[in-house]
Amino acid sequence: MTETKRKFKFKVPNTYLLIFSLLVLIAAMTWIIPGGQYERTVVDGKQVVVQNSFKYIENEPQGIFDLFMSPLKGFSDPQGALIIGFILLVGGSFNVLAKTNAINSLIHKLARAHKDSKLLQKLFIPVLMLMFSLGGATFGMNEEIIPFVLIIVPICLALGYDSIVGVAIPLVGAHIGFASAFLNPFNVGIAQGIADVPLFSGIGYRLISWSISTFVAILFLLWYVKRLSKNPKISPTYEFDEERRKNENINGVYENESELTTKHKAVLLTFALSLVLIVVGVIKLGWYIEEISAAFFIMGIIVGIIGGLKVDEFTKAFIEGAKDLVGTALIVALARATLVISRDGQIIDTVLYGLSPYIQSSSPIFASQKMFMVQAVINFFVHSGSGQAALTMPIMAPLSDLAGVSRQTAILAFQFGEYTNIIIPTSAVTMGALSMAKVPWEKWAKWVLPLMIILFVLGFILLIPPNLFGWQ
Repeated sequence: MTETKRKFKFKVPNTYLLIFSLLVLIAAMTWIIPGGQYERTVVDGKQVVVQNSFKYIENEPQGIFDLFMSPLKGFSDPQGALIIGFILLVGGSFNVLAKTNAINSLIHKLARAHKDSKLLQKLFIPVLMLMFSLGGATFGMNEEIIPFVLIIVPICLALGYDSIVGVAIPLVGAHIGFASAFLNPFNVGIAQGIADVPLFSGIGYRLISWSISTFVAILFLLWYVKRLSKNPKISPTYEFDEERRKNENINGVYENESELTTKHKAVLLTFALSLVLIVVGVIKLGWYIEEISAAFFIMGIIVGIIGGLKVDEFTKAFIEGAKDLVGTALIVALARATLVISRDGQIIDTVLYGLSPYIQSSSPIFASQKMFMVQAVINFFVHSGSGQAALTMPIMAPLSDLAGVSRQTAILAFQFGEYTNIIIPTSAVTMGALSMAKVPWEKWAKWVLPLMIILFVLGFILLIPPNLFGWQ
């Protein structure tokens, strides 16, 4: 008698089902976790939590109707609506750019140069990733990475990499920079203001932390690329990428290289100048999503004119580009809905209050490391740097005094908690970027999990020296 062995393979649900399942779980938590609320006050124009003001309030469990209304609230949530509108406008504008054929011509030329130049092969990933990390560390680059996914993924496919590399360069790069920032006004600036620490003080050690974090992330991606070059089938997106290369005529180095005409160069120059304008606007003029969206919209119109598109061609291209990203918009709405349902259920403050006692420790080193872990948990619910700073720092700053941890170190622990933005499915930016790259979250999570473990270990290590030399 022979036994027939059956292999059962666990299959992770698709991204939409995954996030909706998370919504169901959070809704269930609102029935279990009691309602709670901190008092809030406005300090220097920022709404912050009042220390020792927590009180339990009447619970607001989220029922079945609340659950199914939360995606719509995700669309209408101010931050979610901005990101969704941004994605649709950028998608339309980038499709107009694509219709001029300038990007394809550039990819052809870059792929050929990459094949012939050893220096370009070595510097392509480190230089791009360093640039995105600098953006995150200085002006808080976050939502701005989404348009770059549309450009970098096809370039990486043309160079023989995969979609994972294409999305990792901007996503991991910017999030690493954001989490280990030294001049980011949206997390370091606000946290230091709330904790009554001189603005952007302690920049020396933050520069060291940023350099090490960025270096580690670059090494991890280069290690993966080296393995990928030996065996392309290790890629989580191998089959999808092969199909995409075939459908979009991406053949590694492009056998039929198209000419980069004067018109193409003018289009690319306009695109480059638009990016420069956006960077200057963010750093110098305080631009946010509305202004950046307008800049991309204007760019789309100008490149359409330069590229010789007729009005009907422009309109059709713009609508098709926006339509292709409706799925991405839905994912962003679902991700925002997780915040909406936990906020409406009044459990966010209760979670923060419940986690606070776990920070106490006999050792300042362990206390700061516990702060890091607590901030990582809070970041699952509140993944806005400024929002999390306003919520947690009024409590973490006094707690750090009691635990013998300097407030600078407490702020660094808060920053490191944002490492998790790289993987958490409640982050609208992360889910939006992955959707644009057509990379399922479950494949991304499996790939990036080793890096997350490395970053957590690195965070624990980087929190030790400040406690030893009394960082103030």
